[in-house]
Amino acid sequence: MAAPTAYSLIATDLDGTLLRGDDTLSGRSRAVLMRVAAAGARHLVVTGRPTPRVRPLLDELGSEGLAVCGQGAQLYDAGAGRLLWSVTLDRELAETALGKIEAEVGQVYAAVDQDGVDGLTLIEPGYLMPHPTLPAVRVRRRDDLWAEPISKVLLRHPTLTDDELASAARMTVGSLATVTMSGPGTVELQPCGVTKATGLALAADHLGLPPSATIAFGDMPNDIPMFDWAAHGVAMANAHPELRAVADEITLSNEEDGIAAVLERLFPAP
Repeated sequence: MAAPTAYSLIATDLDGTLLRGDDTLSGRSRAVLMRVAAAGARHLVVTGRPTPRVRPLLDELGSEGLAVCGQGAQLYDAGAGRLLWSVTLDRELAETALGKIEAEVGQVYAAVDQDGVDGLTLIEPGYLMPHPTLPAVRVRRRDDLWAEPISKVLLRHPTLTDDELASAARMTVGSLATVTMSGPGTVELQPCGVTKATGLALAADHLGLPPSATIAFGDMPNDIPMFDWAAHGVAMANAHPELRAVADEITLSNEEDGIAAVLERLFPAP
């Protein structure tokens, strides 16, 4: 059955957007996503989390479709349990970029997401995970971060705000990497040119759906490229000011089921 609205593709971020603060999905959100699927529209997770940190949620949802992970660096097929596409961040470039940032702002603490469906999140001494519920492996020294191919580097600074660190990193790394800010305590370096929009475009092409049929939901500046690509961008009430400034619509917060409030309007109960 065809979707009853102009939107056949529903692209949602996870943290601060679809998920509540305790990393759970509300019953209301779960119910409206089932209604969306019954109407013939596709729900696509588009997240900064790497594939291994998304798989449990997709399993919980019973999803066998696609998911854009790692800020657009990975396209995961949940049904097949494999990556359809992935791009890694050159480890020498990452190390060089990290050195340039530290030359500008002093010591930072770093972590990496390894590539692959079973890749680990490695954290160096001093790095604190912004989401303590997500698993990570602490390594003894920074050089250990570069042992295997990676999809991105995560940065934290002991005194600078996320906005200050992200701004300094953008001015410093140039074309070595793309700098994003995806959540509290989460400034990231990813392959140059890779964004949520590039990953979303790849997934949409795979599904045969155009930007004009896409509505996107997010809460942080890393969602801006996705909003630029989609026909309609909806920011959560708890969203970063930079995203709210470019959104087509502001909904309720993630704790108040803001996505469900919009989708219930667009996909009314029969």
